[in-house]
Amino acid sequence: MRREDKPSRPAARPASSRMVPARPIPEAKIIRRPVGAPPKPVPQEEASPRKRQVIAGPEAPASRSRAKPKPAPDRLEQLVAAARASLEDDKAEDVVVLDVTDRASFTDRMIIATGQVERQIQAMANHLEDALEKVGLKLRRDAIQGSEDWVLIDCGDLVIHLFKPEARATYALERMWGPESPAAEDAPPPEA
Repeated sequence: MRREDKPSRPAARPASSRMVPARPIPEAKIIRRPVGAPPKPVPQEEASPRKRQVIAGPEAPASRSRAKPKPAPDRLEQLVAAARASLEDDKAEDVVVLDVTDRASFTDRMIIATGQVERQIQAMANHLEDALEKVGLKLRRDAIQGSEDWVLIDCGDLVIHLFKPEARATYALERMWGPESPAAEDAPPPEA
């Protein structure tokens, strides 16, 4: 093929023709007011119905509330009985059930038990999960939180604490949530 038959490329443009011309920068409008004087209010136009709706936010249905409905007292007692039986089968020591209805807003009952070693505490937690599932309470994945000396199981209206003896003495939850502890600030005074 001869050189003449090849299509020719357009000649390269000079660098100056490829640059975008600079636009003049508009001068900023300077608003002068005396020091310490508040700014003048900007006149507002009447908000459209759509704007008012957006500003007001979404309307929640009246029947929907964030608080879970409390289970029937017999259901709660059924869960406590299942948990207590499971703990007794696993040879838990010093099992205490506290009614914290008037003291705590996050639960109604609290069970505190002691296990001697970490392996026993983990076994108790696994058996509790199975026992609660048998009575119809399936725990969420994050309901069981544990460390080497304390396991917490959150069943909603029932919270279970499994401790090693040293940790139980350190945290002393019975003193904090027991009958001698102060009632919640918003709770009604105890009836005499």
